[in-house]
Amino acid sequence: MNESNEKSKKPWVDPDDAPEWTDDQFERAAIWHGSKLIRPADGTLTKPGRPKLKNPKQQVTLRLDQAVVERFRATGAGWQTRINDALRKSLGL
Repeated sequence: MNESNEKSKKPWVDPDDAPEWTDDQFERAAIWHGSKLIRPADGTLTKPGRPKLKNPKQQVTLRLDQAVVERFRATGAGWQTRINDALRKSLGL
């Protein structure tokens, strides 16, 4: 006997009948950009990228001898950091 029981059927709920979100719900909602979390559900804001440094580097324009630049570049990735380290060492820092 395959009679359906009317009491066991769940009523269909139209998704358009869902209640509208309140401003508080929007403020507490997690925000995603694709698969990247921009703001967690607890409402704390996160900025993309690296955290701020205590002593950030300052960008400058500096003219160096070609031989100096070539020598440092020949040592591979991180050559600009090595120039900074050499300058700090020469200044006793």
